[in-house]
This record gives sequence, C-alpha cells and structure tokens, in this order.
Amino acid sequence: MSYKLQVEELQAWYDDQQVLKGINLSVRANSVTAVIGPSGCGKSTFIRCLNRMHEVVPGARVAGRVCIDEVNIYNGISPVEVRRRVGMVFQAPNIFPTMSIFQNGMVFQAPNIFPTMSIFQNVVAGLYLNGVRNRKLLEEKAEYCLQQVGLWEEVKDRLHGVAGGLSSGQLQRVCIARALAVEPEVLLMDEPCSALDPIASIRIEELMRELKEKYTIVLVTHNMQQAARVSDYTAFLCQGELIEYGSTPEVFIRPRDRRTENYITGRGDNGLA
Repeated sequence: MSYKLQVEELQAWYDDQQVLKGINLSVRANSVTAVIGPSGCGKSTFIRCLNRMHEVVPGARVAGRVCIDEVNIYNGISPVEVRRRVGMVFQAPNIFPTMSIFQNGMVFQAPNIFPTMSIFQNVVAGLYLNGVRNRKLLEEKAEYCLQQVGLWEEVKDRLHGVAGGLSSGQLQRVCIARALAVEPEVLLMDEPCSALDPIASIRIEELMRELKEKYTIVLVTHNMQQAARVSDYTAFLCQGELIEYGSTPEVFIRPRDRRTENYITGRGDNGLA
C-alpha cells in the first residue's frame, strides 16, 4: 500500500510557543487516519500544517517537510494549489454568507451575516472562485457531490433555497460536498461531528468509510469510540509529540506506550506527562 502523505520532522510555533515537536509519520492512501490526544496537544495545528493553513495565523511558523506523493508542499508549491489538493472540513459547519448572493445566479457579492448562500452556491463556491463559469458543469458537479455525501435526495427540490435552513448534520454534509467539489486528493476533518447529534454523527462516520475508497482522510477527534469505529490508523499526540502511531486495532488493543493506554482508557492525565 502506498503512502499519500509523508511528514518529516514537522515543527510548528505560535510566536515563541512551540506546539509541534518533530512529528514523523506516513499516511497511507485511501485510508482514514485518526489523530487523537488531550486538548492542547497540537492535533488541530498538525492537520492545519498539512494544507498550509497554519501559516496564515499571525506569528505562526512551520519547519520540516510535508510531502504529497513525495512532493514537499512547503517548497515551490503555492498555498492555493496545496489547499485545492488537500481539502478541509471544520468543527462547525462554515456555510458561506452573502449580502446579494449571485447576479443572474452566478456572481458573488459582498459578504454579510444573513441570508446565507443557497445550497447550490455553497457547494460550487470553490469551483466558481477557481474560474469555472459553465452553468451546466456547475450544476452537474453540485448534484454529483451532494450524491457523494448522501444529501441529494434530501435537498434536490430546494437546491436554490438558502442553506441556513438545513439541520446541522445536513450543513456539515454540504461543507463536505463543497470540499469534494474541487476534487482534492486528501480530506482533513477537524472534529466534524463535535456539534452534531448522535444520528447525524453516525451518518458522517458512514460517509467517511465510503469516501476513503476515493480519498485519503485525516480525522481529528476527541471521541475514542468514533476513532475506533471509522479509522484504519491512529496517531496519538501529547504535548506536541507523536507518542504512538499504528493500525487502530494495535493502538487501541495493544498500545505500546503507557501514556497511550492511559488516554484511551480514560485514566485522566496520570502518565501522560
């Protein structure tokens, strides 16, 4: 099995505070890799380094290598290209707002809080901003991506209605569809179910299992049951260091490090330091 992402000696800082301390791991293609660890251990910073979002924070910096198919994303590749190849789904559904949605259904206007863009406009936003103007192509892509996330039948009759009227679980699937529309190779998911009810969370988990057939997924989660259910591999971070990385059954059933066992079994912070 080939590796899609290779991380070598990855370090990250916010000003003078170092939050990642030499992370080394390789992410297999067409798999779900869960990143777990206590709050503040660097999980979200880690995945933000995988698509160069960390560097947009004032005072933030990165050292080390992150390679996609052996090409270092920090050497000679524009951040825009990196973020097209490596999509991101955030903790809360980030539906795009607009003041005057589109002119003739196609042109973005100045942002405002309400109302939100339509479902269709949210899904194709990345394509539009990348220069795609063919209406038929955009409509086909919107339908395809909404089908991928299992949402098409639920929204096809209100595709041009405001997205803000959907449930939280539906909104998160719209955000996943939007990430998929630009055809990324890797999908990063930062606690995508933390704001969802159990039923919506199960649907997202089912979706992750389906999507890994085509994409490589890196998932940050605080939910140990979720990590055990959906991931093929698990990385345990603590205080900015990679403590353990391996197949999920190995990490959960036979952890090599006591700190991993203590965290997974919920024995508090004892042994984590």
